[in-house]
Amino acid sequence: MNLDLYARCEHLLGIEDVTEFLHDSYAQTLSAYEVGSVLDIGCGRGGLMERMEQEGIKSKGIDLSGVMVDAAREKGLDVEHKDICEVEGQFDAAVAVFDVLNFMDHDALERFLACVAKVLKPDGLFIADINTLHGFANVAEGTMNAEDDEHFLSVDAVYSDDELRTIFTLFTQQDDGRFTKEQDMITQYFHPLKSFRKKSALKLIKNENISLYDTKDKTLLVFKRV
Repeated sequence: MNLDLYARCEHLLGIEDVTEFLHDSYAQTLSAYEVGSVLDIGCGRGGLMERMEQEGIKSKGIDLSGVMVDAAREKGLDVEHKDICEVEGQFDAAVAVFDVLNFMDHDALERFLACVAKVLKPDGLFIADINTLHGFANVAEGTMNAEDDEHFLSVDAVYSDDELRTIFTLFTQQDDGRFTKEQDMITQYFHPLKSFRKKSALKLIKNENISLYDTKDKTLLVFKRV
């Protein structure tokens, strides 16, 4: 999956408002617990980290996209280009915002959750969100086009066999007027809620359906390290 391609076209997707809504949901959830430090997994450009820092919560971010890491570092945030299983130290909480878990198949998700548990302090929290079946089959599937002065983006998403396959095609105008083309497919995986109920190191203590684009298209999950 070309995460840097996604990072370069993210501004064309029109997700600013729903991202802010998700950040509000995470901030409200964190405020219900005594949290002094948070690891933001897949932190992107660091929007949630900025908010946590303003509220006095020490934050560290990681992301697998070098483009995202550079953008977050330009804001003065503590962000590294690394995998969750490479992180050292422990935190009061960890978060994974906006479909992070859906980008992993079953085996990758099991590895991911095991590594999340290791970076949490005893009774530490892990908060994440996943797409519901309705969110995948009835909301995410479809096509869209967007453009600005220098870019044209085409997105084509098809949901089948518990997988959402999305083809991103980005055309970028160069200084000489010609356009370069980049294309890649991103696969996301549907994970039913029951698959999170029996984890050896993380206990699901809360789940709440929320609506971004349509009714109950996403579920917010809260785990505690056991």
